Parts: sequence; C-alpha cells; structure tokens
Amino acid sequence: MRSWLIVLPFSLLVAACDFIQQEMGIEDPKAKSEMLVAEGKAVGGACRHSGRAIEDCYSIYHWLPKAPIFEGWQEMDTYMRTNKIESVEPQLPPPPPPSQPGAKKRKAAPAGDAAGEATNGGKPDATADKPATK
Repeated sequence: MRSWLIVLPFSLLVAACDFIQQEMGIEDPKAKSEMLVAEGKAVGGACRHSGRAIEDCYSIYHWLPKAPIFEGWQEMDTYMRTNKIESVEPQLPPPPPPSQPGAKKRKAAPAGDAAGEATNGGKPDATADKPATK
C-alpha cells in the first residue's frame, strides 16, 4: 500500500509532462521537423503553381528547409505537366520575410526624383553635379 502512495504522485507528474510542455511553449523536435517538412512541400507546390522560380521561392521562404521546398515544387511541376495545367499568376506581392531578432531596421531613403537623388525644395542638389576634387 505504501509503495502505491509513492508511485501515484510520480505517475501523475509524468502524465502531465505533455501538458506542461504545451503551456510553456516547448515543442517536440521531431514534431517540429515534420511540420517544417510538410510546410516546405506545400510552399514549394504553391510556388510552382504560381509560376515562381525555385530560387525565388528559396529566397522568399528562407526560414524553411530547401529540400522539402524543392520536393514540393518538383511534385507540382510533374503534376502540372502531366495534366497540362497552366501557372496561375499571383495577385498579391510575396509576403515580407519575418523580422529577424536583433536585426536593425533600415532607414527610409530620402524623397527624391526618379533617379533617386535627393531634392532640395524641388531643385536638384548642386553638389551632386560637381566633380570630386582632391
């Protein structure tokens, strides 16, 4: 009887480990890698269906592993060629990549004309036309 009193609290703690991990936001590494693989395949297929090049897909979704993206892209390419499906042009621009921790934001360029030169009250900067002197 006494051994049951010792074993019971430990068994309850072990059973609660999953709940505690979920509440703390700790993910199972195996489940996380499986999720990234599935997401990479889906993204690769969607990139091919929208007519994006595989290199563009890699750069847009740089946080996903490249192998599943390529596998999804290749599967969709085979499917589209077999069934003679045309690419669908994307209606929206690609999503911006998520901000990286510790990354500094770039300052916006000053307003200027089409050449990208800054203007001073509607007049071009006079120092920009002068050659550099030593």
